[in-house]
Amino acid sequence: MSHVKLGVVDLDGVIRGKYLARDKFFNALDQGFKFCDVIFGWDSHDQLYDKSTFTGWHTAFPDATARIDPSSCRDVPMEGGMLFFLGEFDGPAAELCPRRLLRRVVDRAASMGLAATVAAEFEFFVFDETPHSVREKGYRDLKNLTPGWFGYSMLRSSVESDFYHALLKLCDDMDMPLEGLHTETGPGVLEAAIQYTDALAASDRAAIFKTFAKVLAERQGRMLTFMAKWSNAYPGQSGHLHLSLRDTAGTPMFHQDGRPGNMSDTMRWFVGGQQALLPELLAMVASTVNSYSRLIPGFWAPTDATWGIENRTCALRVIPGSPSSQRVEYRIAAADINPYLAIAAALGSGLWGIEHRIEPDAPVAGNAYDIAHPAERALPRTLSEAADRLAASSAARRLFGDVFVEHYAMTRHWEEREFRKAITDWELARYFEII
Repeated sequence: MSHVKLGVVDLDGVIRGKYLARDKFFNALDQGFKFCDVIFGWDSHDQLYDKSTFTGWHTAFPDATARIDPSSCRDVPMEGGMLFFLGEFDGPAAELCPRRLLRRVVDRAASMGLAATVAAEFEFFVFDETPHSVREKGYRDLKNLTPGWFGYSMLRSSVESDFYHALLKLCDDMDMPLEGLHTETGPGVLEAAIQYTDALAASDRAAIFKTFAKVLAERQGRMLTFMAKWSNAYPGQSGHLHLSLRDTAGTPMFHQDGRPGNMSDTMRWFVGGQQALLPELLAMVASTVNSYSRLIPGFWAPTDATWGIENRTCALRVIPGSPSSQRVEYRIAAADINPYLAIAAALGSGLWGIEHRIEPDAPVAGNAYDIAHPAERALPRTLSEAADRLAASSAARRLFGDVFVEHYAMTRHWEEREFRKAITDWELARYFEII
C-alpha cells in the first residue's frame, strides 16, 4: 500500500482523517504528525464556534501535534486491505482531545489499582436511501429498510441476511466483533452489541463501528442514522454502556455473594458516584439538542438519575451475575454519543464514587417514571441547561480539567443556539395560519 488511513476524533465523536503517504506515516510513528486544530474550533457541520478561546481567527488556526497509536491498527476490507490508524493529540490540544481525556480517566483508575471493562451497544435505523436522496426529500417520507414494528424478528433478519452478514463480517475484520445483532422495535431498526474489552479499546470499537457501519451501508445504497431520536413515531435509539471493574490481578470487583444484587461495596460506591454526578455530567453523554427528545417518560429512556437492580426504567441498571458478568448498564446514553466522552463520564463518575464512598439512594423497584424522586436527581431537560450544570461542576473540573469543561460547555451552548435559529415543522403547523 502506498498510503494508510489516519483518523482523529473530534468533540462530537466524528472521526476526521485523511490518507497519509507511506513514508510520511513511518515518520509520523516516530515524530508525531500535524493536524489543524480547527477540529476543536468548529461543530459537526464545520461551522466555527463564536466564543472559542482555544482556537479561532484570533489564533489563526495553527497545527496541533498528534501521535499515532499503533495498537489501533485495523484493516479496511472494502479498500483492499488499506490500513487504518487512530491518532490522539499532544500538547495543549490534549486537554480537549476526547481520546486523551478518556486515557486520563483510565490512568486515574490505574492509580487506584483498578481497570475497567466496557461494552457498547447501539440501536440504529437503516434506510433504503442515499445521502443525496435524503436531502432531496428534506429528510421526510424516508423509506425504511423494512416496514412495521417487529423486534427480535427472525423473518426480517433472514430476508435481509445479506446486510446482516456483511455487517457481522466487517465487524470481525475490523476488530470490533459483535456479540449480538437483531431487529429492534420499529421499521428497519437494528441493535448491535459490541464485544466487551478495556475502556479505551471499547471506545475505539464504538467510534469505528459508527463510522464504518455507515460506510458499509452507503456503499450498498443505504443509510444509517445514530440520532438519539429521528422520528416522533418511534422510540429513541439507545447507546447503552456496560461497565465493570477488576483489580490489577484481574479479579472482578463488583460481585459479592449475599448482598442485595450481589453488589460489593466497590460496586455500590461506583453506582453512587454515577448517580450523584449524572445531572452534572449529562452534557458529556447527551451531547446534542436531539438527545433530549429521547429523554421522556415511557420511551425506554430515563428522566432522572435513578438506579435499580434489573430495572430498565432507571438510568443505571445493576445486572447481577457471576463475578465476571456482574456489571452496571449506563442506560442514559443514546446512539448519538461520543463514545470517548460518554465512557469517560460513566467511568470517571464511578471512580469518584469509590474515592468518596458515595452511597446511592435506595434502588428503585417497579416503574421509575411513576415515582417522585428527590429534586437533586432530576436531569437537565435541555442541552443548554446540561452545559450550565457541567460548567458549574467542581467534580467535572477535577475529573476532566478546567480547559476541557469550559471549552466543551461553550460548544454545547453553541449547539443549542444554532438550534434556536431553526424554524421547525411543528412551529409551522401550529402557528402559520392560526396565530
